[in-house]
Amino acid sequence: MARAGVTAERLTRAAAELADEIGFDKVTVTVLARHFGVKEPSLYSHVRNVRELRLRVAELALTELADQVVAALAGQAGKDALVAFATTYRDYARRHPGRYAAGQIPIDPQSAAADAARRHSELIRAILRGYGLQDPDQTDAVRFLGGALHGYVSLEAAGGFGHHPRDAETSWRKTLDALDVALRNWPST
Repeated sequence: MARAGVTAERLTRAAAELADEIGFDKVTVTVLARHFGVKEPSLYSHVRNVRELRLRVAELALTELADQVVAALAGQAGKDALVAFATTYRDYARRHPGRYAAGQIPIDPQSAAADAARRHSELIRAILRGYGLQDPDQTDAVRFLGGALHGYVSLEAAGGFGHHPRDAETSWRKTLDALDVALRNWPST
């Protein structure tokens, strides 16, 4: 097998797996070269630099998550759709912390990862249409929902809820209830 069977797709998948194991910020071309047992320069025929590698991982993560969200949203509307989306999002972040982190990086608008990110935005907008929200309120609600979910998931992953005896699962359910109430009562522009 030439070059340990390295392809751009195998590099991306290996980088995503490593990100989940060691952290997204620690994944470099050097680390991947060691993982494949090859010299670092041999990987540059598949990936230009660490930025491209990270964008590829972001695209993979965003695509995986969007596919899971689509499956979870099938037949759901209103609060049920909100809960399905949020739970899928949280579960993905728990199972794939490195990939989740990859999905949070700034993305060039022309990249394939940007298409995957737009898909997420459209999924959220579909949920919000079920609440009767249209732009510009919809854009504000997308940001609100994204901030609330990312904030909760990030704090939970960092151990931020371990200092209190109330379990995070109960707080999660209350958070989703509060988000539903906020979206049903969204202030008009």
